[in-house]
Amino acid sequence: MSQSDDPLDNMTTTEVTQILVEFYNHSRYYYTTRSRVDEVSRLKGSVMDFGGSQASFLVQASTLTKRSFVNMTRDIGYYWLRLASYIVVSVCIGTIFVNVGTKFTSIRARSASAFFIMTFLTFMSIGGFPSFAEDLKVSIKSDSTGTTEVSAFVIGNTLSSAPFLMLIASVSGTISYFIVGLHPGFSHYLFFNLCLYASVCVVESMMMAIASVLPNFLMGVMIGAGIQGIFLLVSGYFRRIDDIPKPVWRYPMTYISFHYWDLQGAYLNDMRGLTFDNLNPELPKIPGEYVLENTLMVDLHRSKWWDLTVLLAMVVVYRILFFVMIKLSEDVAPWIRGYIARKRLTRASTVF
Repeated sequence: MSQSDDPLDNMTTTEVTQILVEFYNHSRYYYTTRSRVDEVSRLKGSVMDFGGSQASFLVQASTLTKRSFVNMTRDIGYYWLRLASYIVVSVCIGTIFVNVGTKFTSIRARSASAFFIMTFLTFMSIGGFPSFAEDLKVSIKSDSTGTTEVSAFVIGNTLSSAPFLMLIASVSGTISYFIVGLHPGFSHYLFFNLCLYASVCVVESMMMAIASVLPNFLMGVMIGAGIQGIFLLVSGYFRRIDDIPKPVWRYPMTYISFHYWDLQGAYLNDMRGLTFDNLNPELPKIPGEYVLENTLMVDLHRSKWWDLTVLLAMVVVYRILFFVMIKLSEDVAPWIRGYIARKRLTRASTVF
């Protein structure tokens, strides 16, 4: 068998690699690159010198707000698909409860329509979890390298999502409000949309806190749906508030449930000031205040604006909780992984 005249055919891969490395180490490319690296490393005020971004907090928050807004605008699954779903569901709600009126049977219909609008529409907000989790992963990587701060991401996400959430709440709220024929008056209409907006914001903020602990899409959606299911059970719709077992379920779960507050506000906004026909036409009409106090167990001494304030406070609490969970995961998670690794090494050394 004849031997090849090409010397590379008679050399191993390791030998060829070593020759290339030696050639590069003595070439002008090596000295040029080395000189450039030394020059960059001597620059003051650079990221290499300080180990992080030198951009101010306001610049980071502004940049992240713009980036999040662009991502939300371009990602059809983030808000646009949800908006389309909300419109379809709102039309369905409106046509089912169309011109609900003030008959005796309308008492139940009004409370049912308010329940479905305030709970199911907010329940659908968990659909944005996958898109948000992806943004969160990018933020965590940037924060670990010192490029951005988590607080800047929280503010940026809050500001960039606000217009989309307001659009979703106002469009779906307007459709369902006027087709159903809820309490007339602009102030009532405005409160209804604000209450729906605050409820959607609470769900978004809650899902942010869940994503900081469970970034897995399936598990995050399941946990979020489970929490909302529990909040629905103690909201006062399925069982009267006074009949809910007081240890744990009424105190504190009822007051932790944001569905309790949005339903209370929606009931007050719609039924206070209305009068309903009695079951027997010969009997006097039923004031809406009587229905609120005796049937729906609504505290008439509390303003509906207080219910809205509680919802907005919950948004802030969940956003702060998200920030704390991210910071804890950054500080505690590496320590836990190191502790587990040390325990395994100790166990392995004992065995051998």
